[in-house]
Amino acid sequence: MLETLYKEALNRKENPKEGSYTNYLFDKGLDKILKKIGEEATEVVISAKNADKVEIANETADFLYHLAVMLVETGVSLNEVNAVLQSRHGKISKVQDRPEIEEY
Repeated sequence: MLETLYKEALNRKENPKEGSYTNYLFDKGLDKILKKIGEEATEVVISAKNADKVEIANETADFLYHLAVMLVETGVSLNEVNAVLQSRHGKISKVQDRPEIEEY
């Protein structure tokens, strides 16, 4: 589905349609798109915290849509994102717990 969203956003970028929300975002620019991503990410977190499956699905859909618009706006293709994910696939994480900060 992300590929469909990406292609739709790319199509709107290349073939603007009057009244299109996607074109509104492109017209407003990257800062507006990023603001919407932040808002939607927060709404995903809140819906998950509230354990509301319907809202989680709705807010995740909104987040993915805005993410696709951002990728198009910044010129990052899904192939580039997939390449990064493929390069990480199967690797063992090097993340370790950090020691507590005892002094501020």
